[in-house]
Amino acid sequence: MPLSIDRFVEAIRRSHFPNPPASPEQLQRFETRMGWHLDEELRAFYLRANGAALFRRPDAPYRLLSLPEIVRARVALFGSGGDTDAYGPASWFVLCSVQDGDYAAIDVSRTEQGLHPVFDCSRESRPGSPGCTRIASSFSDFLERALDSDGRVYWLAKGWAPSRATRVGST
Repeated sequence: MPLSIDRFVEAIRRSHFPNPPASPEQLQRFETRMGWHLDEELRAFYLRANGAALFRRPDAPYRLLSLPEIVRARVALFGSGGDTDAYGPASWFVLCSVQDGDYAAIDVSRTEQGLHPVFDCSRESRPGSPGCTRIASSFSDFLERALDSDGRVYWLAKGWAPSRATRVGST
């Protein structure tokens, strides 16, 4: 899997704006502070780029968050007063800001083949609610779709339907 991340990071380096890589020590401190471990793809990405801005222009929606910026989705959406189960499960964390206070997030309590799926996350569809659509099967799937999006939020495009897309709570 790191090979596919290498491919995406190289594309980000060529045409976008990556941050310098995180050190193994920064990853360790992050995981200790958060109480969960980055999956293989996320670990590989952050060792190569500690966040990135994609399609830098005023309306560009993708800002991959650096390790210090990753917080619980309910805190990102509702502030520290929203850090209760009434605003969503504690296991959801934001990875990418997509403008206007919306995010792409992962649920660290879920894995598929050892990777965390990525979900649309907004105030309208609170983290973990039935309105949260899975928008990618993994971080590399998310990166591929984002880089191919021409700077648009791909999952909001008319007629978009990912393969294996699901809403939280559906079977």
